[in-house]
Amino acid sequence: MYLGCNSHNQEQQVTNTCSRTGPFCWLGCLLTGTDEGFPLKVACLWMAGLGVLEIPASFLHVSKRALHQDCRMERLDKTINSYLDIWLGPRDPRVKGWLLLENYTPTFIFSVLYLVIVWLGPKYMRNKQPFSCRGILVVYNLGLTLLSLYMFYELVTGVWEGGYNFYCQDTRSGGEADMKIIHVLWWYYFSKLIEFMDTFFFILRKNNHQITVLHVYHHATMLNIWWFVMNWVPCGHSYFGATLNSFIHVLMYSYYGLSAVPAMRPYLWWKKYITQGQLIQFVLTIFQTSCGVVWPCAFPQGWLYFQIFYMISLIILFTNFYIQTYNKKASSRRKEYQNGSTATVNGYWFAESLHSSVQQLYCSK
Repeated sequence: MYLGCNSHNQEQQVTNTCSRTGPFCWLGCLLTGTDEGFPLKVACLWMAGLGVLEIPASFLHVSKRALHQDCRMERLDKTINSYLDIWLGPRDPRVKGWLLLENYTPTFIFSVLYLVIVWLGPKYMRNKQPFSCRGILVVYNLGLTLLSLYMFYELVTGVWEGGYNFYCQDTRSGGEADMKIIHVLWWYYFSKLIEFMDTFFFILRKNNHQITVLHVYHHATMLNIWWFVMNWVPCGHSYFGATLNSFIHVLMYSYYGLSAVPAMRPYLWWKKYITQGQLIQFVLTIFQTSCGVVWPCAFPQGWLYFQIFYMISLIILFTNFYIQTYNKKASSRRKEYQNGSTATVNGYWFAESLHSSVQQLYCSK
């Protein structure tokens, strides 16, 4: 019988049982995990009914080693979870067992891998030709546009159905609408993992100048922050920032998708206003979050303070980006015009300006 990694005699019991029942039992052990072991127990009993099978010693050794590693990982997850529960209190039971939410380790590993790729990717591509990725970019951006539109619609309707209070909304009084919002916000959390591809496309296309501190900070932190949000405050006052961000992403990813089609680029003029919309989004989120501080409800105050400070950090970084990208660029163009060096014949200046704008495609995220 398989008792899980917490049992003192678990490893010996699994070894004895699977030694009698064959390699399929070990395969089941590796695939089914270590929570309760019911699928593994069924597999072992089923194989036992078929008779004893010989197991190659090398397979048995590798399987046992993998099992030991799996047990160590489970113990690590439980240790991390126990510390998080002490620091942050009990988790919301409504998301128990949801994909990627049970343990923090996978989210942390994804974030570390992202940072490693950001560091090593440009080095790997240094002496290689850039990839176009045009077709993939159209499909990718269209998919994120549709996902963002879905999330925005579902959040708006969920807030309306639950009668959410703009000034402060707890996580329990919305009834069935709370569960609707929780499901949508899980997709919002998962979308932050998908959006790592933004940076990977930069690397493949050798647009390394677009991998800014703002870009990496925003992408790396959002996935981690929303893992914590989903485990402790997966609805209620958490809805507002995600709703605004989903709306901005509808505009942003549709722009990026269209810009991947060369014939559409001359007609795209609203990138500057997307950045302005993002800044407005952060200011509105701070205002709405502050309302929960001034007129408190059952929503945890600590999360509200954290949200305010995080929004301030984004405002500082995005404002700096906006100044660097648009104000200095406009000043440079005025100087060139005054010196008579701006070539406007045959649309040359427009083409050069458009090329520069396209190069900055994803910087405003």
